[in-house]
Amino acid sequence: MQNNSEINSLDNKGERLQKLLAHAGVASRRQAEQMILEGEVTVNGEIVTILGTRVQLQDKVAVKGKLITVPAEDLVYYLLNKPTGVISSAKDPQGRKTVIDLLQEVPQRVYPVGRLDYDTSGILLLTNDGELAHRLMHPRYGVEKTYRVGVKEKLSPSALDQLQKGVVLEDGKTAPAKIREVSRLAEGPLNLIDITIHEGRNRQVRHMFARVGYPVMSLKRIRFGPLELEPNLSQGKYRKLSKPEVQALQRAVQLV
Repeated sequence: MQNNSEINSLDNKGERLQKLLAHAGVASRRQAEQMILEGEVTVNGEIVTILGTRVQLQDKVAVKGKLITVPAEDLVYYLLNKPTGVISSAKDPQGRKTVIDLLQEVPQRVYPVGRLDYDTSGILLLTNDGELAHRLMHPRYGVEKTYRVGVKEKLSPSALDQLQKGVVLEDGKTAPAKIREVSRLAEGPLNLIDITIHEGRNRQVRHMFARVGYPVMSLKRIRFGPLELEPNLSQGKYRKLSKPEVQALQRAVQLV
C-alpha cells in the first residue's frame, strides 16, 4: 500500500484526486476537496488527506469504502427550468422534492451547478462534469447570471442607481450590476426588472432589492452565462445541452 508521500511521487501525468472524483460524478470539485480533507477518500486502501495528490487511473480510489469508476467520455449536461418549491440539491434531509427528482429519466449521476433558492425559478444547469461546474461557480471567471425580478412598485431612480453601483450588504458591498426595466406584463401586477450579476452570494438578489427598499415578490433566473431560458421549456422540464452550448460554457471559463 502507498502512503501519501508515495502517492504524491507519481509522475505528473497522473490526475489530481479531487478532479478525478469530480470527473467520476461523485461530487463537485469543491465538495470532493472537502471529502478529502475529512478523510473520506482512500487510494489503494490508504486514507489521503492532501489536496492535489495525483493518482493514476489504475489506482483503486474509494469514497467511504466504496470504489469509484471514472467514465471514459460519459459526461452529460442538462438545462432545467426549475420551478419554485424545489430544492437545488441532490438530497434534502427534510424530504422535500429536489431537482434530481425532476430528472428521473437521466441515467447518470448529475449535480446542480450552484443553487437557486426554494422560492426561485428558472435556469439551472446539472452535469457530472465536475471541472466545468467548479469553474462556472468560481468567482474568478465572472460568469454572468441574469434574474427577472418582480416588485410591487416601480423602482425610483435612486434605487436603480444603487443597484447599478453596488449595494452594501452584511457581507460587504456587491459588485456593480446591470439593470434593465422590463415592461409590465398585461396579465400581472408586478413591475419587472432584469438584473445581471456575476457574484454568487446566498440570496444575493433578494438582499440587494430589500436593501434599497423593494422586497422581491417573484424571482426567476433567465440567463446563465451564454445560455438563455427559452419560453417553450416549461417549469419542471429539462433538456440536454447541444454540443455548441457546452462549448460556449467551456469558452466562458477558459476550458477551450
